[in-house]
Amino acid sequence: MVAALAVGGVVVANTANSVRCAGEVPLRVAVTPSAATAVQSVADAFQHDQAAVNGQCVKVSVVSEGSADVVQSLPTRPIDPPALWIPDSSLWVSTAQDVDSKDPGNSPKLAEHPSLASSPLVVAASTAQANKLGWPKSPVSWQRLVTGQTPIAIADPVTNTEGVATLGLAQGLLPAQPSGLPPQELIAILLRLRSTTLSSVTDGFAKIRQDPENAILFTTTEQSVVSHNVDSVTASKAVAIYPAEGTVLFDYPVVRVTTRGEVTGTDGAAAAFEQELRSARSAGIFAAAGFRDSKGAASATWGGKDGVQAATPPLLPAPSAAQVSTVLRAWNVVHLDGRTLAVIDVSGSMTTPMPDGQSRIEVARDGALAAMSLMPDSTYVGLWAFSQQQGPPNDWKELVPLGPLGGTVGGISQRFALQQAATSLPARVRGGTALYDTAFAAYETLRDDFDPTKVNAVVLITDGKNEKQGGLDLTGLLSTLRAQQDSSKPVEVIGIGLGPDADMNALNQIAQATGGKAYQAQDANSFRGVLFDALSRRPCTGSGC
Repeated sequence: MVAALAVGGVVVANTANSVRCAGEVPLRVAVTPSAATAVQSVADAFQHDQAAVNGQCVKVSVVSEGSADVVQSLPTRPIDPPALWIPDSSLWVSTAQDVDSKDPGNSPKLAEHPSLASSPLVVAASTAQANKLGWPKSPVSWQRLVTGQTPIAIADPVTNTEGVATLGLAQGLLPAQPSGLPPQELIAILLRLRSTTLSSVTDGFAKIRQDPENAILFTTTEQSVVSHNVDSVTASKAVAIYPAEGTVLFDYPVVRVTTRGEVTGTDGAAAAFEQELRSARSAGIFAAAGFRDSKGAASATWGGKDGVQAATPPLLPAPSAAQVSTVLRAWNVVHLDGRTLAVIDVSGSMTTPMPDGQSRIEVARDGALAAMSLMPDSTYVGLWAFSQQQGPPNDWKELVPLGPLGGTVGGISQRFALQQAATSLPARVRGGTALYDTAFAAYETLRDDFDPTKVNAVVLITDGKNEKQGGLDLTGLLSTLRAQQDSSKPVEVIGIGLGPDADMNALNQIAQATGGKAYQAQDANSFRGVLFDALSRRPCTGSGC
């Protein structure tokens, strides 16, 4: 007996193994690793039924891929892209759309459909550690966890949704900052979490198995706790702790990924398989794997058992795309081991006031001091000032040599030496702008003393254009920079133009020649924001650079 139904304008037949297919439509489905086993089970059942679209069988290929990896690969994957994508959170869809918007001609079209399942973000603890906390009789708060009263770890937020969601949630509990910089409370949280970062939540569960008495708490999904406990003996089972303020839900949406040149019939095949993913049979598969339904209701098979509660926890709003962007940039600042040479213009025009009344040099000084306060002690920072004949015979003067903020220079701490030097900048203002020679000297300094374990960058801050007669011109500087580039020793020049008179054309070309980026800041707030963004840049790698 053949049952037929219409899906997306095509006829889908459930042939119950009774009809041969005239052909085959391949359907690649990229799935977040935590849901890959469940989706594979759905695919196996779907193909066992030999579901056909317009007489062609659908051949489903389920590939386990981290959501962050899919976001990065979608715009650059011309071969075998997924037709369906199931990330663990909708926040990745908006992130992917933002990435794709930068290359709309080649990027796929993404259509987000409703969620298949859900799972709240929880704090996983061994039974022994949960007992020490007094859970569940004594409530546990996010405030207690992120402020260090109780040590906690997160999975690397650059590649794991659990880490991103935790940081976004932490930021949401703090007051917003109008300055373009993250609040100091968030920076303190990030610095604290830096030393306990896990590659993935799998590492956290491994620690519970190895040493349940001393295993550190970490954030993860409730579903992962259920999955861990299925295969664990009593002593190494995990407990899901639901913080008192509430939590966020991972929502597992289905995303239709439409690409140019996809195989005819792909749309119908995707619609047919999505219908199967939303069937009662599939709902049972997801429930058995430890997922709640899309509204947050738990399965009776595991809800309320093995340290996992049945009731839906209080829910907080999911982090916005803007929050995710802010926390990831802040994470990069405190987590990347940077080696930054700050080169600040002290030519006469830097006394010109900005819209808020501060002079340009005061804005540069205060921004540099604020940015330094975000950085961990392992970050290397040096400071130069430049204007014509600032340090004869050169047009630049090294105020503080490159060194770790936690180290010492001249008998005092590097951090204090930089603070003193930054404070002295307004008194150094004089002369014209010697932009090109200084830019090359700074680039050459970092290249000649390159550290492959760190991100090496020159941050070049100026309010004007090159005024020096003789020396390098722009054409000579650019050709020299390109000639001396070494892919094994990448040094970026990040240009920041202060005010309306900055030569953004030159700064953009200098930055592009070194793989860097240029910004313009018209006031103090925007300067702090672009400086923060500049410091959070990860080096460009791969074929897209």
